[in-house]
Amino acid sequence: MNKYSLSALMAAGLVAGGLSAGSASAADLGGNCCADLEERIAELEATTARKGNRKVSLTVSGWVGQQVMFWDDGHESNTYVTDLGSTLASHVKFTGQATIMPGWTAGYVLQLEAVGSDSLTTNQNRADGPNALVGSVNGVSTLQSFWFIKSDQLGKVSVGKQSDAADNAAILVDGSGSLVPANWVAFDVNSFFIRESNGGLTNSTWGGAYCQSFGGAWGDCAGLPRNVVRYDSPTFGGFSVSASWGEDDIWAVTTRYAGEWADFKVAGVASYTESTDENLNFGFSGVTQRYFQAGAYVEHVPTGLFAYGAYGHDDYDGNGLGQSETYYLKGGIRQRWNPLGHTVLYGEYEHIKGSQAFAQSGAGSILGIAPGNEDATKVWGLGVVQEIDAAAMSMWVKYRHLDYDDNSGRSFDSFQYVGVGALINY
Repeated sequence: MNKYSLSALMAAGLVAGGLSAGSASAADLGGNCCADLEERIAELEATTARKGNRKVSLTVSGWVGQQVMFWDDGHESNTYVTDLGSTLASHVKFTGQATIMPGWTAGYVLQLEAVGSDSLTTNQNRADGPNALVGSVNGVSTLQSFWFIKSDQLGKVSVGKQSDAADNAAILVDGSGSLVPANWVAFDVNSFFIRESNGGLTNSTWGGAYCQSFGGAWGDCAGLPRNVVRYDSPTFGGFSVSASWGEDDIWAVTTRYAGEWADFKVAGVASYTESTDENLNFGFSGVTQRYFQAGAYVEHVPTGLFAYGAYGHDDYDGNGLGQSETYYLKGGIRQRWNPLGHTVLYGEYEHIKGSQAFAQSGAGSILGIAPGNEDATKVWGLGVVQEIDAAAMSMWVKYRHLDYDDNSGRSFDSFQYVGVGALINY
């Protein structure tokens, strides 16, 4: 029996003593509690979640999020039940680490995402959208899988499929509590077709070509986990730096700041990414796609008033293939008005404009089909988020209105929708 820890013996005793003779439980072995203690401990261990060894920790976390979306494109309306979009959808995350020596640790992250209906791929003709990352309905994908070595003094190096230094950079400084339902990515409308005022559907989607092949839609153009090597510095006076490189070839550098000034919480980020990967640049060699993004958040803690803004610029260098720019603004109030948790009221505005290959209708221009006019998509919305602290949960109701203009004289219907959803962490 000396091979078992004292804690395991105590747990076995508690289970054996706490269960009544008539109770039904997987750990209830019945009989004399001391007749065969080793057998009892072995079966007790078989009924509990265990980590692989005693040197490396294991933490299981994640969230489940779903929403109901009532949409109207000016000619057709419907109601869908969807996930929150690939990279933001329900997932389970396994993390852990072990101490190598004082100040040095090694660890791992494995994150699996389960998508029932991807909001990124639903549209007027498809209520159940396939997982945008794996291309199948009800798809389970490996969102992240990497190991890392971390020094308290020197920083952290990680290797594998993970968020690169620019992924979600501008989004994650938003500390309002409304980040999930209201951000600058076209999660809910990415694949919905724009409808002309005469009722006909165009070939252009609301997500459009603004980010081209970098991933993401509207903002967060460097918005996908990739196979990279990443470095994260320690934090000095609220400042930190991240850098990554991978694929063939994509690299990024990001600087961040977070701190408190008197009664204000402040956070900011600036990030730059380049890609010379021919597979992402439509097969053109010698072409570099560049993306710059910045975001800032400020909150007056006593009143809960907050403001958040983000800017993104995406282009190909020196070849007349166009560019896109995205502006996003959000403001509101975050206050604890009831015992459930904080309530967040917000309003948002976004303006995305693109030209040539980066225009909504201009994705084909890079392939020599037709030049894309400079066009613009404008979005405004309102929403309320209620946090439920006892359940680690957020619930929301939001409204968004979208307008599109391709500067060709054609008229297009607006797209509007109401989203009701919730996310619960575990």
